[in-house]
Amino acid sequence: MATATTVIEMSSTRTNGAPNINIEQPNDSTQLPLGTFEQGSGLVVDALERWDRPRFNRYRLAAVFFAFMVFGMNDGSYGALVPYIEQDYHLSYVVTSLVFLSPFAGYTVAALFSDRLHLLIGRRGIAIIGPSCKAISYVVIATHPPYPAVVAMLAVTGLGNGLLDAAWNAWIGTLAQTNQLLGLLHGFYGLGATISPLISTSMITQAHLGWWTFFYLMAALSATEVLTGTWAFWSETGAKYTDVNRKNGEDQGMTREALKQKVTWICSIFLLCYVGLEVSLGGWIVNFMMRVRKGEPFPSGMTATGFWLGITLGRVVLGFITPKIGERTAVSAYLLIAVGCELVFWLVPQFIVSAVAVALVGFFTGPIFPSTIIAVTKLLPSEMHVAAIGFSAAIGGGGAALLPFAVGAVAQAKGPATLQPIVLALLALLLGIWLTLPRMPKRIHNA
Repeated sequence: MATATTVIEMSSTRTNGAPNINIEQPNDSTQLPLGTFEQGSGLVVDALERWDRPRFNRYRLAAVFFAFMVFGMNDGSYGALVPYIEQDYHLSYVVTSLVFLSPFAGYTVAALFSDRLHLLIGRRGIAIIGPSCKAISYVVIATHPPYPAVVAMLAVTGLGNGLLDAAWNAWIGTLAQTNQLLGLLHGFYGLGATISPLISTSMITQAHLGWWTFFYLMAALSATEVLTGTWAFWSETGAKYTDVNRKNGEDQGMTREALKQKVTWICSIFLLCYVGLEVSLGGWIVNFMMRVRKGEPFPSGMTATGFWLGITLGRVVLGFITPKIGERTAVSAYLLIAVGCELVFWLVPQFIVSAVAVALVGFFTGPIFPSTIIAVTKLLPSEMHVAAIGFSAAIGGGGAALLPFAVGAVAQAKGPATLQPIVLALLALLLGIWLTLPRMPKRIHNA
């Protein structure tokens, strides 16, 4: 967390060819981490923590990466499980789509109260409450309850994921080398989403277990997440968060101020469409490949793994390229390439071609979420980061509920082949929204 700044002033008078540098130290006794700066007049340099400084940040980073892997396993499982949930409960597409829609209620609560909860209970409290919500809901689903109970418990899962999504994205956004770290963070999300369809499909088709048994594994992982996150962020209390993030002793949340910023709303709408695209494609691809491309259950399930693997690799590989060419240019290029891959997916009706094309769509759309978080941190003041990122990420989670539900409703009326034109339209819409963002300043600590 950036806790202080150092003001450096350069005098035009030179002694022995060297500039005279006066450094105004911060009022507190905090030892500043190493940072980069350029010589110039009146330059203010953010003193940012690094992933390995202080040393305990290494353990926090590991806990956050693990949390996002579990998060990804949750979202990645839907595509593999939906056909079996539909068959088990004898549901229509629209009713089945409620598994996507119900988490929206939880994400909405997270969007409204994330910043306030940070002030009250700090990151330690978030690390306890978020995974606990998920563990409880997974245990209930694992008992194979009636379908309405499944829908209700997924709303509780949405609350837990919404709180964690906001908290850990915002924390990573305060560290140096933000682009690379966010790429790795969302790479772990993609890793979880990649292995989840493989595990769940194997449990159902190879081990002949019920779809609900997958949630025993998810409950165990979420319980582990409670332990690791609480230990890593034990010192991050609400009092500490308030002291570090509020100027002049302010104790009011910043959500209202963040919502007055145009950037917050642009990024929120953008993430709503992006996450909706991601989960719609990942959630309905197995159904599409089985019913439109006439694939067998296991290879069709593996196309979901290929899509999420593409996202994972894209976030890791392109996460190191994006800062070199700038987020604005890079995301625009990635979306244009993804449009081309989606056209191949739609217009070439062959199973193998479709499987490769959807993996490439995943690869080029993978870095978009972390790049959006970077945009927020560059365009808004630091005291608004948690509120703005929390709101944007939670609204994005709402997209993961609303758009897959809409896709299911359209599929009910027109058939699952409608997935592809919907995805293509969303990619074009994303490009248009992205280009409305202001130009982004270069951050010194990312240089």
